Amino acid sequence: MSAPATGEITVRRCVVHVVRRGGWSWGPDPRGLVRRVLDALPELLAAEFDEYLAGDGPDLEITEPVRLSVRLSALGGGGALVPAGLVVEPVPDRGSRPEPLAVPAASTVDVVAEFPEPGTDFPEPTVAALVEELAVRGELGALLALLPEETLRAYLSALLEDAPGERTGSFTAGGPVDELVRELARRWSLPRPPATRAELAELLGSRGGTGSPDAAVGERATVSPRTAGETRIGSVLPFLLAGPLARTGYLDAIGPALSGVDLLPETPLFAAALAYKVLGAPQRGWRRTPEDEASAAAFAGLDAVPDLAAFARRVAPALPVLDGVLALSLCRGHDPADALLVAGVDDGLLLVDTAGLFPVAWASTVDGLLPHWEACGRPPVLVRAGPFPLPPACLRDLAAAGVRFVTDARPLRDDPLTRLRWRTPLWTTGGVQPRLAADLPAERVDELVRTVFVEHRAVPLAAEGALDRCVALAASLALGMIAGQLWGGDTPVLALSRFADLEATVRFTRDAVRVKIPLGRRHTDLWRGGALTDVPNVVWLGGRTLTFSGG
Repeated sequence: MSAPATGEITVRRCVVHVVRRGGWSWGPDPRGLVRRVLDALPELLAAEFDEYLAGDGPDLEITEPVRLSVRLSALGGGGALVPAGLVVEPVPDRGSRPEPLAVPAASTVDVVAEFPEPGTDFPEPTVAALVEELAVRGELGALLALLPEETLRAYLSALLEDAPGERTGSFTAGGPVDELVRELARRWSLPRPPATRAELAELLGSRGGTGSPDAAVGERATVSPRTAGETRIGSVLPFLLAGPLARTGYLDAIGPALSGVDLLPETPLFAAALAYKVLGAPQRGWRRTPEDEASAAAFAGLDAVPDLAAFARRVAPALPVLDGVLALSLCRGHDPADALLVAGVDDGLLLVDTAGLFPVAWASTVDGLLPHWEACGRPPVLVRAGPFPLPPACLRDLAAAGVRFVTDARPLRDDPLTRLRWRTPLWTTGGVQPRLAADLPAERVDELVRTVFVEHRAVPLAAEGALDRCVALAASLALGMIAGQLWGGDTPVLALSRFADLEATVRFTRDAVRVKIPLGRRHTDLWRGGALTDVPNVVWLGGRTLTFSGG
């Protein structure tokens, strides 16, 4: 840059860095980011050079044709291409050396931006990309603290495979492998973390394992993605979940999470489990209707969905990562003035954000919920007795951890609670306003737990319920966001019941999966509420775009 005495400023090179905050996704329209950057560029330049200009000065405009080069990077599920850098430079004349770009005056801007053709093969999502993104956002330590040792071992093994240079030498300081190694060293109270691959292998061997997940190749399911054809489905609801999950960044995390346990080709099975969670409740506890099977298969991009019980066992080490990403997203946006709610389900505890009834996390004990409560700002808590029992020591453990709460669950003799003067029996630890009891959404919470977490089982024949709870958390978040978009709040169950029988036609092409919804009141509600936005680079659809239309 040069600033002559005349006050004219010449910009020879301009680089704009776009920083993403508060989520994983670049939004439903990453290409629109280029247009917004161009619109903001004059004001940014004016603010940058304000100190060099005397007085108000003329309006700042771009005078000569410029070339806009957008550098894309593949990050997140399905290898989503997102803007990673922006360079603005003059468009050179043929046979001449480019002149510096002068500012100001008026002319046109020639924008040259290259994007991949639809259907192009995208790079596979990796664990390293997930870890690096979390590190940039300052959330890696919080997520690692939530992961069980089995998951840490599995992902450490995957990172070592992705980083051949660190297999024998020292780990890169602050790199993905180094972060996981430090977390293991902290848990095992080691004087210092292992510094080389050989030291790490010796340590893991002495602790009983190499860090690789226990999944035999012979157990893997054969998944054949659907690439063409058209089908009619009885419920479009599974497809409506994709947009909200993409906006929160959950969709971007599915590919790297499953890649860490060598299950990236089986992401359609995870999608099928997610679809079953919002389709009809299984008959006799396990049997699906042909209509629900067809809807789940279409959402997963398959001709038919195989039995998911074996997949539920294989994917178990990856699920805490997805649960952690979802919980961190909700905790980050929680207002500490708003109460949280705890209810019993599946012999454990469900933590719910009362603003929108978003389930934050499930844990078998109080200790598993405390990190989320602290991340939300240590707000007051409502403890619901409900139709599903709380663990016996729940109230005592909450009080011992310093949680201030009100409950309608009758305490045991040794529980340190006092009874409130209220129209219904309530107890408290103290330090909570009695009026908080009036905000206890008892019936809506019971309905949410019963419908999404109990009746609508995604994998009813699975030996463990981890996959079922994982997709229940994701589905509840998406349904709650849809309810918020369309009706300004209310329970996620309303969105489920409202769109459960909305039919659609699904057409598969090389570039996209196109969903056509019949015109009518429900289509209008979805369209006006912004729930029919295209979802690009869906990982279980091979990176294709999911589009919606009416007709």
